[in-house]
Amino acid sequence: MNSNEDSETKPIWPTPRTSLLELAALFVRLGVTAFGGPAVHIALMEEEVVARRGWLTRQEFLDFLGATNLIPGPNSTEMAIHVGRVRRGLPGLLVSGVSFILPAALIVGTLSWAYVKYGGLPQFAGVLYGVKPVVIAIIAQGAWRLAKTAVRTNWLGVLGAASVLAAGLGMDALLVLALAGAAAAARHAMVTGRSPKGVVSALFGWLPWVPKSASLGWIFLVMLKIGATIFGGGYVLVAFLRSDLVVRLHWLSEQQLLDAIAAGQVTPGPLFTTATFIGYLLGGTPGAVLATFGIFLPAFVLVAASGPIIPTLRRSAWARDVLDAVNVAALALMVVVSVQLARSAIVDWKTAAIAAGFALLLILYRLNTAWLILAAAVLGLLLRSPHLSP
Repeated sequence: MNSNEDSETKPIWPTPRTSLLELAALFVRLGVTAFGGPAVHIALMEEEVVARRGWLTRQEFLDFLGATNLIPGPNSTEMAIHVGRVRRGLPGLLVSGVSFILPAALIVGTLSWAYVKYGGLPQFAGVLYGVKPVVIAIIAQGAWRLAKTAVRTNWLGVLGAASVLAAGLGMDALLVLALAGAAAAARHAMVTGRSPKGVVSALFGWLPWVPKSASLGWIFLVMLKIGATIFGGGYVLVAFLRSDLVVRLHWLSEQQLLDAIAAGQVTPGPLFTTATFIGYLLGGTPGAVLATFGIFLPAFVLVAASGPIIPTLRRSAWARDVLDAVNVAALALMVVVSVQLARSAIVDWKTAAIAAGFALLLILYRLNTAWLILAAAVLGLLLRSPHLSP
């Protein structure tokens, strides 16, 4: 009886198990070295917090991964926030999230300053030439490790294959997750009354999307709206930004948006720091700060609200089935994204050799992926050097 009662009355905020300094050190480092987008960030976090440190079990990590796909916002940032919440409660939630976001925001902010001052972006072709193939290897290894825990039954295997097929054919990521959850729930209706999407739509539906100028207040509100309604993470950010800022509001040109997205892609950390670049273009340093704050704020609120109920969902039989299915579908999306990225990353025999060689290193040795990415960046610069080019 007592053990059951204890299991049902766990505190919302857990007992501290990790120092804030440890959390800050890890996520600052990831924020500086995690190139390649959400799938890579999640793979790197799995390596650090599950494989190396044992802060989470693989099942816990998968549950949080599934939960981040069910709420709006930047998935990899929300994973960082979940880790901080579990290890150190509310202070850890704030420290982990800010530590992961801040380095990327400062780097992108510096690029936006250079862009405005000099009229263009620095060239990162050599760095990307070496890094992108390694990114594919990291995603593949992370997906494989997580799949060994997630795909526990033949049914989940079939569901995962169907999700890969659906995503590969172009089905919307959110729809893939929703269909997987619906299939798992069978006759049990999914709980939609608490869905943040409906609440968010009600809160932001009043916004008149025809402001005459990009004032600081409007910059914040537009980015807050995007951060609170975007499902699918960084992979669908471009569509949301283009719809609001180029088509609807005419605040940016197509070229400015492409340059902003490029800045987010060639720098480490969350892709949502593209908002920092855009905010600087529209409102200088105050615009950059408000845009960054606005687009990331919903992630902190939604993780704080949803995180404590995930263990409760795991104890419910039908909710557990839904969460397992969403986990598998999320991994399927990760696989499809890695294949799509590979088309632009592996462009010749050199990049194919880089991908294969670094994949072998990852399989044979538990090397720190940050050093692998740094080595790949240096190798890319050397291979693209005019003195070495044929």
